[in-house]
Amino acid sequence: MHPSVIKTISTVAPGMVVSFAYKMLTNPQVKKLRDHETKILSQAIQEDFPFKNFSIKLYQWGQGTKKILLIHGWEGQAGNFADLIEKLLQEDYTIYAFDGPSHGYSSSGKTNMFDFTELVGLLIKKFEVKLLVSHSFGGVATSFALYDNQDIQIDKYLMLTTPDRFTERIDDVAASIGITNKVKALLIKKLETATGRDVGHLNVSDFVKSINVESAMIIHDKDDKVIPISRSRNVHANWSAAEFLEVSGTGHFRILRDASVINSVLDFLNS
Repeated sequence: MHPSVIKTISTVAPGMVVSFAYKMLTNPQVKKLRDHETKILSQAIQEDFPFKNFSIKLYQWGQGTKKILLIHGWEGQAGNFADLIEKLLQEDYTIYAFDGPSHGYSSSGKTNMFDFTELVGLLIKKFEVKLLVSHSFGGVATSFALYDNQDIQIDKYLMLTTPDRFTERIDDVAASIGITNKVKALLIKKLETATGRDVGHLNVSDFVKSINVESAMIIHDKDDKVIPISRSRNVHANWSAAEFLEVSGTGHFRILRDASVINSVLDFLNS
C-alpha cells in the first residue's frame, strides 16, 4: 500500500494498519542470494538445528584452531558473508554461520528479534566461539544475547554497522509506510504485549556497557542509507572496549563484500 493510502486508513481503521506494520516487523522477506554466495554455502558442512518451531540451517567451513561465528542481519542470511568466509578459510579458522528463524534456508514462520537473540546465545555456547562478526541487525541480536548471558566471554567482536535503539527501527518502518504517531503508539503497545518487553529499553548502546567482550570494533559507512552512521557512533561512545572505523563508498550491503573492509576485519581479528 502507498504511504498516503495507509495514512488515510490510519484515521479510520488504525487496527488494520497496526496489524500491517506488525507483520512487517515479524515476517522477514527472504532475499535471493548471488551465485557466488550460493556456491560458498554448498561448500559448507550443513546441519538442521531444532529451535522452537523452526528448523535452523547451520553451516561450518574449515577446521582451524580459531573458531568464529558470523551473525547476519534482519532479512539477511549466512551466504551474505561469502567474501569474508573465503578470506577466513585462507587462515586458521573454523567458521560457523546460520540462517535465522524464517531467514534463508531455515524454516518459515512468524518470528521476532527475541527469537533471533535467543538463538544467537544458544549458538555461541554450542560452538564455543570466542570471536564474533555481525552485520546490521545482527549487532542488536548479538549484543542483547551477550547482555542476557553474562556467563559468555568473548575475546573479539566486530560489528559491520549496527542499529542502536529498537524504537528507531519502529520509526523507520513508520516513516516508510506512512503511519501516524497514534498508530505507532498502538504498534509499540502490541509489540510489548506480544513479547513482554519494554521496547524503550532495547538499546545496543545500553547493552554494550555490561557485556563481556575484551576487544571490539565497529565499521560503518558514512553514507549508509539504511542505518545512519550516527547510530553506530552512539554505540561506540558507550562502549569502552570498542574502536571505530568510518569508511565510505560501500553503503549498507556492499560493506560485506568490500576488499578493504574485509582486510580491516582480518587485521582486527588477527591482531
